[in-house]
Order: sequence, then structure tokens, then C-alpha cells
Amino acid sequence: MRHLSLAAPLIVSAPLLLSALLLLAACEPAPPRSEPVTLVFKHARILGPSDPLPGLVREFEARHPGVRVKSESLPWNTDEQHQFYVINLEGGSPAFDVMMLDVIWVPEFAQARWLLDLTELLPRAELAAHFPAAVEPATWGGRVWAMPWIMNVGLLYYRADLLARYGLRPPETYEALVAQVKRIQAAEGDARLDGFLWQGKQYEGLIVNLLEGLWANGTRLLGEDGRLFPDPARAEEVLGFLRRLIDTGVSPPWVTAADEELSRRAFGDGRAIFLRNWPYAMDLFELPESRVRGKVGIAPLPRHAHGARGSGATGGAHLGVDRRTRHPEAAVALVRFLAGAAAQKTMAAGVALNPTRTALYRDADLVRSHPSLPLIGALTAAARPRPVTPYYLMLSSTLQPEVSAVLVKVKTPAEAIAQARRTVGYMLRDVR
Repeated sequence: MRHLSLAAPLIVSAPLLLSALLLLAACEPAPPRSEPVTLVFKHARILGPSDPLPGLVREFEARHPGVRVKSESLPWNTDEQHQFYVINLEGGSPAFDVMMLDVIWVPEFAQARWLLDLTELLPRAELAAHFPAAVEPATWGGRVWAMPWIMNVGLLYYRADLLARYGLRPPETYEALVAQVKRIQAAEGDARLDGFLWQGKQYEGLIVNLLEGLWANGTRLLGEDGRLFPDPARAEEVLGFLRRLIDTGVSPPWVTAADEELSRRAFGDGRAIFLRNWPYAMDLFELPESRVRGKVGIAPLPRHAHGARGSGATGGAHLGVDRRTRHPEAAVALVRFLAGAAAQKTMAAGVALNPTRTALYRDADLVRSHPSLPLIGALTAAARPRPVTPYYLMLSSTLQPEVSAVLVKVKTPAEAIAQARRTVGYMLRDVR
């Protein structure tokens, strides 16, 4: 547009001069202003009576003027979440800035150079406030790639009323658990009362149960040299024990198809004595309409003959930042806010997602509404993470059919372990 020059000799009327000045003002560029920053936060759908995330997002936006957070939920299934991330992170441009990650994915994503290195951006004291078993899987190659956010731990649930009726204490060994199941089942004479429920379906939950069994028997999945099943004899004992649970009726045959929810619902209907599951189940058992309300206790997972103690596996979620984000400072600020004490307390109070910060397990408000929280905190402190390796998903997917084959009597424990070691050894040789 052609501008009028006020320096040139020009004879105009007053109305014409006013119109010209308005036209000039309209044609001048507006004073520069900063554009708002939009962060895209991808996360699993939060289940429960109310979702606290929208309120937390609004609070973060209020604290950071000019920053807007677009919260987008993913399918609840972790396999679908992983597939979504891999497809998008391998693409050319970032589709999101902050992501909720299953704890077992962090080393894989870090090695693929998909995550922003947070090592120098997080004060050391900030990480020290979280359980070590939550920090360990957030770390790879001596660097920190994610912030702990939500914590899970494997627990033994038991029918406190039934154990009390027969003068029994929660079993410290699996041998004691088996003996208690047989005694209670015989005395109750109820064919619908199952003994010990766990997750035997061919999926990640089966490998979690295997890991807890290995730790309980004084061994592990990966040796110091990275070799699978460093003590195959003890691993065979664990697989043999899982199969005998089904053969002897201590566990029902349908555990080979059971995941967390199937086993949780059966126990919650009052049809079992023991259950291995995550902390979320306790809140459901204490609902007013629950058939086992006031009848359920929590204990550490038992140990086997060669183990010093049982340990629950850790689970949960971390928060990571896409390495290609256009707004790294704002993205890291969002991660630190959501992983902070106040936000984690809100999550724990709203939908019973257990925090990774140890102090919150002693918080008076949370303990008042969740009385089992201090005990869960103590058991979490003794828990162990699954192997922290970029190849964990490969290990799990290789092991799942082998372990399942043992449970359904297609293979012996020795055959399954030998085949798994051959397959994993061959695959790791190719990726290293």
C-alpha cells in the first residue's frame, strides 16, 4: 500500500486529513508481541471418578503466562501407546512435546535419541525425593532421560478374615502360602474358593510374575554379563513352581488367561484367598459395594527356598520430553510441575495413582483417605525395577511364549529356558 508523506506539500480539508491519518495508522505494522507457546502433552487416559489432569494443566498455565498446554489422551493399552510413539518419534517433525512413558520404555527411547537429556536440567535433590526404584529406570548411560511420575509395585493381597479364622499370619514363603491355601480350602469346603490368583496370560504381566519369582528364589533374569537366566537351575525351579500351582489346584486353570483385572475381579467377588496385583486394587476392594470390604490385607510377596526375601516389581509411568520440541524450556517446566509434590498429591488423592515421591506416603491428608498408603510405601521401598535395558521389550516378547508353554504343559521348564537363552543370545548378538 502507498503511504502518504507528511513532508510533501499537500493541501487537504480537515475531514480528508483525518481519513488519511486513519488510513496511515491502519497500514503501519502493529507493535511486535510474543506468540503464545503451545505444548502438546500425550498421556494415557486417566481412569477414575474424576480426572485431575485438566485442573493441573490449568494451574500450570496460570503459573506460566503465555504457555498453553494441549492435553491429548492415548489408548489405555500400553502396546498401542508404544506403537503410536514409535511411529511418530521416527517421523520428521515433532507432533508432541511431553509424553507419558511406561517405565520400561525409557532406555529404548533414550538410545533411539528420541528423548531430551534432562541430566543438567534437574537439580540432584529433585531426583533424590523419589524412590530409587523409580529413578533407576529413568536413567540410562549415566544420564537422566525422564522424571518419575506414577509408581506401582507388586503386592500380595490376602483375605484377612479367612487367615484370622484359622489363626494364620500372612505367609512369608511360597511353601507357607501353598500350605495355607490347602488348609483353608479343606476347612471351608467351598469348591468356588480359589487359592492363589496371579497373572498367567501371555503378555507383559506374565513376565512381571516371572521376575518376582526369580528374585524370590535368589536369582535374576539377566546376569552381570547380560546373559539370560544366569542361574538356569533356579529359574527352572521357579517355572516348575508356577506350573505346579495349577497342577495341584492351588491356582485355578484359568490363571493362564488372567490379567490384572480378571484376577482382581475374581478376588473382589470373594472367590479367592490370595492375589498378586498392583496397589490400585485396594481402593476397589474398599468401595462401599465391594464384597470383600474390610476383609483384605496387604503383605510383601513371599520368597522361595533360595531367596532372602520376596520383592515386588515396580511399574508406573515417567514423563519425558521429545528431543525435537520447539519449546524445551516450557516442556521441562511442565514435566517438573507434574512430577512435583503438589501435583503428585493431587493425582494420588483424585484417582489413587500412587506417587513416586517417598514423603507423600506419610502425608496426613493422603493417609486419611488411603490408610494402606504407608504400608504400600514401605513395600515400594523394597521393590525392584524390571531390567533397565533398551532391549527389554524384545526380551519380554521372546520370553512370553516360552513361559506360557510351560504353564500349559507344552514344554518343560528346562526346554523353555534353553530355547529362550538361544533365541535371546542370537538376537542380542545382532543388535550389539
